Amino acid sequence: MATVGFAVPDDTVLVADGGLASELAARGADLSDPLWSARLLIDDPRAIVTAHSAFFAAGAQIATTASYQASFDGFAARGIGRRDAADLLRRSVGLARQACGPVRGRWVAASIGPYGAARADGSEYRGRYGLSVARLAAWHRGRLELLANAGADLLAVETVPDLEEAAALVELIREADVPAWLSYTIDGTATRAGQPLAEAFAVAAGVRQLVAVGVNCCAPADVLPAIEIARAVTGKPVIVYPNSGERWERGAWTGPRGFSPALVPQWVAAGARIVGGCCRVSPADIGAVAEVAAGLRPACTQGENPTGKSP
Repeated sequence: MATVGFAVPDDTVLVADGGLASELAARGADLSDPLWSARLLIDDPRAIVTAHSAFFAAGAQIATTASYQASFDGFAARGIGRRDAADLLRRSVGLARQACGPVRGRWVAASIGPYGAARADGSEYRGRYGLSVARLAAWHRGRLELLANAGADLLAVETVPDLEEAAALVELIREADVPAWLSYTIDGTATRAGQPLAEAFAVAAGVRQLVAVGVNCCAPADVLPAIEIARAVTGKPVIVYPNSGERWERGAWTGPRGFSPALVPQWVAAGARIVGGCCRVSPADIGAVAEVAAGLRPACTQGENPTGKSP
């Protein structure tokens, strides 16, 4: 983990980036590959830097790396050995760090997506893979340990669809003893696997290394109730970064957009301390969020030390 630590500020709202893959696609990248945006770690790393830079220029303060769908198994399927795969995972952090430039107040979150993302079959939105917590921990361990030592400021453990996978990941975060956030993908007030959010967030309660908990890759309308549940159960700072509101159906995005910077004040009033966007949320959207967030003061968080460090 980087020598410069990460703490959620008490008096400002942090702005995370938007949909990295969506921005890459908008710039002409072909992501029709099981590796998704991680393919560009091999083929076009400069495009990743450019996309990160666009979000920073818009006002984002946190870049989430292009490692979400990267895994040793996925790279092996492309004929890439473990050593080279490890170098590509480290590259994802280096590219985001490069985009930070010399500007202070920018951070890199190393993305760790769920097991289902690496399968590239949509199961990240269903969970319930038929694997035990121990098996899931064994699968995640190598990648998480590598990214924990790759120079990021914290880990972004994101788009987790069920609490069993979250339990596996939380134990690994404890072992690695690094700052991280845990973010579920949800449907209403339940995980994608159907578990109540109160139960899901309970696995994060009291975990010192988790500096924030929240939701991502969900409908904007689902964010506010999730904030209230996360805060009530864990007392931790909350991070939210929903999709645009459109839905992915039959290989295309359909439906109206529901993402709006006008939602940010109510999210912050409810307890959100980091706000951003996920799929189809552009640098322009993040710029508007940053403008709104600049005038807001976060609600106080009770009970947890937001730095993740011992007093």
